[in-house]
Amino acid sequence: MTYKKIDEKDIAFLLSVCGENRVFVGEKEINEDFSHDELAGIHKYPEILVEVESTEEVSKIMKYAYENNIPVTPRGQGTGLVGAAVAIHGGIMINLSKMNKILEIDEENLTLTVEPGVLLMEISKFVEEHDLFYPPDPGEKSATIAGNINTNAGGMRAVKYGVTRDYVRGLEVVLPNGEIMELGGKVVKNSSGYSLKDLIIGSEGTLAIVTKAILKLIPLPKKAISLLIPFPNLEMAIETVPKIIKSKVIPTAIEYMVRDVILASEEFLGKKFPDSSADAYLLLTFDGNSVEEIEKAYENVAHICLQSGALDVLISNTQERQESIWKARGAFLEAIKASTTEMDECDVVVPRNKIAEFVKFSDELQKRCNVRIKGFGHAGDGNLHIYILRDDLDQEAWEKKLEEVFEIMYEKSRELGGKVSGEHGIGYAKKPYLQEAEGSLGMNLFKNIKLAFDPKNILNPGKVC
Repeated sequence: MTYKKIDEKDIAFLLSVCGENRVFVGEKEINEDFSHDELAGIHKYPEILVEVESTEEVSKIMKYAYENNIPVTPRGQGTGLVGAAVAIHGGIMINLSKMNKILEIDEENLTLTVEPGVLLMEISKFVEEHDLFYPPDPGEKSATIAGNINTNAGGMRAVKYGVTRDYVRGLEVVLPNGEIMELGGKVVKNSSGYSLKDLIIGSEGTLAIVTKAILKLIPLPKKAISLLIPFPNLEMAIETVPKIIKSKVIPTAIEYMVRDVILASEEFLGKKFPDSSADAYLLLTFDGNSVEEIEKAYENVAHICLQSGALDVLISNTQERQESIWKARGAFLEAIKASTTEMDECDVVVPRNKIAEFVKFSDELQKRCNVRIKGFGHAGDGNLHIYILRDDLDQEAWEKKLEEVFEIMYEKSRELGGKVSGEHGIGYAKKPYLQEAEGSLGMNLFKNIKLAFDPKNILNPGKVC
């Protein structure tokens, strides 16, 4: 599709909407950060970057872009990993980070109303001060809430509490033609036709721009305790997970990790992990309203783990121990990133009982493809984060290696009944693998949904489908 290039008339219009201090033109004025996302594998500058401060500004810009056939890329903090917030067709990039107000906390309806640029860490801190809890817990706490909504982010608590979609009650969105629409609300139940709200969640900014969100809250659990459980090997660790879940005591989080990633985290942080002697670990967290309630839960699970071959059960029942473990877990991605020149991710999700098979397969793939591969993930929901490391490969060799390894990995995930992405989305980078997974029937449905929302294909074009 051919789009209009930005000219002086377009710049003048955007200046009239946002003013001089919030409009940036060309590579000389636009910060390099806006040419890529967190993994930086895809680079492309927008022709013009605008910082918006209201829904009305977003609406005016989208109406103008729609009338003039200009592509628009919505952007938050740029913490994505698949190029979804990269302006691959140039045009206008709308930075929503300054729309960052917490608008209302409704303690009777247990909802929080926020603008799209509010950070996840700010939401958690704010609601906890009111003795309330927003459960979705992606690893990147500096992501915006709209970014979480656009990727249906999950995180470590998904095994017990669910994902972002489960906590979005309502949305205000701007459609590609500039119209403003309210979807959902504070109601708990809604069977009023197709759920347009749920179509927007996970759509990666291709169907509409989120300008306000009403989030569901729950009462804050009073206590949390973690267990670090070493196993002789990963297979034994993963085989224990279904037994834990079938015990009817579901932890808040069930993470798996292997020794070499822990060692990388130790080196990155300059701090020792509580234990790094075993080949594999499960990291479990339990929350509740009393120590007695949590102890009853974790004692049963600890017994199951020991019966399943665990070498020990290390209880982190102090704030200091909890923080040391979870800080190390939170540093895994950055530690792997720091160990190489560049990397890319296979964010697959497979049935829980297939995790060990996939991880073992990816480990063996290192020798087969002569490339380093590291990973960790959410054992409780089967979401794996497998990273391919570039090291000293030149650009051409790196691109060929990625294509080779990804093709093999995604074929294996399909064989195991898995899906392309568990929480980071498709964006631009993973489109070919989604097409292979969904086939022509699924992709045609995706394209027809996109067409219904955006007949001119101007909103975040080239992403997802």
